[in-house]
Amino acid sequence: AMAALPLVLWALTAASVLAEPAVYLREQFEDGDAWTRRWVESKHKSDYGKFVLTAGKFYGDVEKDKGLQTSQDARFYAVSSRFDDFSNKGRALVVQFTVKHEQEIDCGGGYVKLFPSDLNQEDMHGDSTYNIMFGPDICGPGTKKVHVIFNYKGKNHLINKDIRCKDDEFSHLYTLIVNPDNSYEVKIDNKKVESGSLEDDWDFLPPRRIKDPEAKKPEDWDDREKVPDPEDKKPEDWDKPEVIPDPDAKKPEDWDEEMDGEWEAPMVTNPDYKGEWKPREMDNPAYKGKWVHPEIDNPEYTPDAQIYKYDSIGVIGLDLWQVKSGTIFDNFLITDDPKLAEEVGNETWGKTKLLTRALRCPQDAEKKMK
Repeated sequence: AMAALPLVLWALTAASVLAEPAVYLREQFEDGDAWTRRWVESKHKSDYGKFVLTAGKFYGDVEKDKGLQTSQDARFYAVSSRFDDFSNKGRALVVQFTVKHEQEIDCGGGYVKLFPSDLNQEDMHGDSTYNIMFGPDICGPGTKKVHVIFNYKGKNHLINKDIRCKDDEFSHLYTLIVNPDNSYEVKIDNKKVESGSLEDDWDFLPPRRIKDPEAKKPEDWDDREKVPDPEDKKPEDWDKPEVIPDPDAKKPEDWDEEMDGEWEAPMVTNPDYKGEWKPREMDNPAYKGKWVHPEIDNPEYTPDAQIYKYDSIGVIGLDLWQVKSGTIFDNFLITDDPKLAEEVGNETWGKTKLLTRALRCPQDAEKKMK
């Protein structure tokens, strides 16, 4: 029994190690310009916009709130950071970061992309194959959404739901959780705003059921709720012309028929005109109801328990267009533990958000005075 005890302790230790949350990436830009060694700017185009490290015009903590800020208007941006390649098979995948549109953004992206590790970072561009695209996108009053796009079998699929993003000037925390049971959750500022099933909320798979191609509506099926009443007859005095000569009009005294032709009164709307006669409607005695096309199981449907899974995740990137620059990205976290992500969100964004708003208020007042 004594000899077995160390084995039990070893098993418990191994179990605790296995239970430790995996942190694949945590980037808070707290070491100054060293970020430039971890992030690679794409050279696919020569005129990509430049990112600068700053906490912006207003902040809760000048050091902790530093992030990558877009610095040039009307530019594409393309920068990425590599981490150890992993697969999310059999575990949760959590992607989290903060976005601060302090420039009162009118049109521009605020999302991230997760790429497989074979991405050539120096050639990253808008058509580079990615696994997941997640985050806010704003363009005018019509587009203020949170993108959740998954690449499945070589095709990008957009979510079928509309998730509204934040469009003010403050920092907001965006979190995507993808679970191995093919469920997902989207959080903004550590509060759930959407959740559901990957299969139900994206068109990854063909529908489970389809209309039976062999079924046809019977020719004698009457689906008219109302029909003209055969007993209803048009009144004999119904038909009147739509316009008539104006009975009040008089031929001008100076009218010369030789010069002006035969005088005719101008036409006016006939007050007795009743329009086209139609018999009144009655309930259709032969009405059978609306015909419903019968459905069958779709032979092309095959369930997939691993829609959520990516074999390779190894790069996070900012691949954006912005009309008015000034967005700050910070507090990137990729992990397999939603609870850890929530704690990190509270420790970073959560600790400085109230102070940021308090410091912003005097600037708002000054702007109004001007």
